[in-house]
Amino acid sequence: MQRAMWILWPSFLVAAVAEGVFFALFDPGEFTLFGRPIELSRTAMYSIGFFLFWGLGAASSGLSLFLQRGGGEIKR
Repeated sequence: MQRAMWILWPSFLVAAVAEGVFFALFDPGEFTLFGRPIELSRTAMYSIGFFLFWGLGAASSGLSLFLQRGGGEIKR
């Protein structure tokens, strides 16, 4: 449980900041996919963006936690 918090809490904070910066620069109402506008509400786009950033942050934190393990922990 402690390792999960080491991964999820920092990635949550990074996702909040990344979403703020990203959506300050890009308007979710103007996004297109294969040349067609995405027909989702702004709230849905903000939510999807947040969870994508959170997933990327969690993957980064998880990989860092995995790579910092010592030889004794790996052999167990």
